[in-house]
Amino acid sequence: MAGACVFAGSALAAHTGGVAAPGNDPVSPVAAPAGAGTSSSGHDSVNDQTATPKPKAPLDRSGRKRVGKASYYAKRFAGKKMADGARMQPHGDNAASKTLPLGTTAKVTNLKTGRSAVVTIQDRGPYVKGRIVDLSPTTAQKIGIDHDNGVAKVEVAPIAVPQPDGTSKPGSAAGEPKP
Repeated sequence: MAGACVFAGSALAAHTGGVAAPGNDPVSPVAAPAGAGTSSSGHDSVNDQTATPKPKAPLDRSGRKRVGKASYYAKRFAGKKMADGARMQPHGDNAASKTLPLGTTAKVTNLKTGRSAVVTIQDRGPYVKGRIVDLSPTTAQKIGIDHDNGVAKVEVAPIAVPQPDGTSKPGSAAGEPKP
């Protein structure tokens, strides 16, 4: 396993079945393989190569609405560390997005049922093509996603989007009443 990158405690690794691509998780540290040292130049002393991170999707701080598919966290992710360092709470309002900044609050509406819930983006994912958000099981159930229909078409409308300077930008759902 010399030279391989391993993400310690990464939510990304959990979302991808334990395999994480370097550079896709901005929060999780890259741990060196057991027995390998890292030189002061940042190179792996075993094979003197550095991993070239894949470019990650840029964060969308625009606050615009987006439409796509939502799924929910499997039971096995309960209590696992998310990208923001918190533990996944199956009964919480936590959610995962590949493109919304961590800390974003958003209104997620199931377009078939019309039911909505407010979530906080605390994790990265989903890593399945076409899906834009993973919800906690309780939130998914609130908007009509369950075992029978594990995926639903949703609208994700940001309420507040954290900006790089520490401020928060109102999103497209900022003036709407909370469900």
